[in-house]
Amino acid sequence: MVMAASVSEITILQMESPGNGSTDYEENGGVSSPPGGGDGILSAVETMLVKFHAGYFRIGMSVGCQTLLWKIMAVQNNDLLHPTVLIVLWSMGFFLLFCLSVFYLLRCFFHFRLVQCEFLHHVGVNYLFAPWISWFLLLQSAPFLPPRATLYKVLWWVFAIPVVVLDVKIYGQWFTKGRRFLCSVANPTSQLSVIGNLVGAQAAGRMGWKESALCLFSLGIVHYLVLFVTLYQRFSGVDRLPSMLRPVFFLYIAAPSFASLAWESISGAFDTSSKMLFFLSLFLFTALICRPLLFKRSMKRFNIAWWAFSFPISALALASIQYHHQVKALPAKILMLLLLTISVFVVVSLVAATVFNSALLLPDDDPLFNPSTQRNSTLDESHRQEQPLT
Repeated sequence: MVMAASVSEITILQMESPGNGSTDYEENGGVSSPPGGGDGILSAVETMLVKFHAGYFRIGMSVGCQTLLWKIMAVQNNDLLHPTVLIVLWSMGFFLLFCLSVFYLLRCFFHFRLVQCEFLHHVGVNYLFAPWISWFLLLQSAPFLPPRATLYKVLWWVFAIPVVVLDVKIYGQWFTKGRRFLCSVANPTSQLSVIGNLVGAQAAGRMGWKESALCLFSLGIVHYLVLFVTLYQRFSGVDRLPSMLRPVFFLYIAAPSFASLAWESISGAFDTSSKMLFFLSLFLFTALICRPLLFKRSMKRFNIAWWAFSFPISALALASIQYHHQVKALPAKILMLLLLTISVFVVVSLVAATVFNSALLLPDDDPLFNPSTQRNSTLDESHRQEQPLT
């Protein structure tokens, strides 16, 4: 079993070196499971650890956001849900996120080199924000943990410090890697770094820590502006997002939605700035659902990337609740109910699809695991940045 893991790790490290493997994503490429199937349960766990990655925290993000959504609905409508239902929802989300976190820690311990490859991957590195986003959302949705409680504040620091450390790594690269680095590595998942800051700012605002909230909000919103413009005008030939990951385009919706919620927690009201960000996310949502062919290839076969649909829609529904609470108009109520219905429908559908396709949860051709894409994206940046744009 140990030898099988070593072979798998060496293969990936060889494929990421400049002289080996393809530098482009091979859509039909695959990687076989590690040998040693006769070891039974231990072999199955070994295979799961090798194939598991931070991208599976998409599920935790979706469940955390959905739990927070229903908590806010229950707070604003006292008779909507019994407290026991909220406790059950939160407990299920906590159990799921706890299991995902333990499994990823085991991967870090037994397959640290694979985690290093993930850290160096142009898409995989962005999903390292996903665990902390999930825990931030679950922290805010806790039924009996008020924001000013000591435990809440301690946990906020536990989740915020890794986000800031990752900020220094990713944003620092944008500044120091030379010309056109961001243009060559930017993709929709890059917005997860922004969302991590905005969710942390929202949680800090709830505690009354305005300065900390403003700090994280400024980091998130400034880099969101840079990233948003870069993604809009990205040059041909630098779009390196596999077709099966196209559901992550919905992250365009999540960033302005959480920006509106974060600013609401800082200012104390869903004011003009929050409304402008909400309208931006609503427009982006409309633009995406009007282009269903964009997601045609990614929907041919179940993939864990489908969970990227749920989290942004739930974030938009969250913003619509605050918008209706501030405006109190019939169109705002209709919009809120429509988005809530879509959000619940998407989550229920994804749960059903995941259960019925559980055998596909750990595919061999996952682009975040495939050796042909597990390479250091920065290895050839110095070469690319010297080439003139055509």
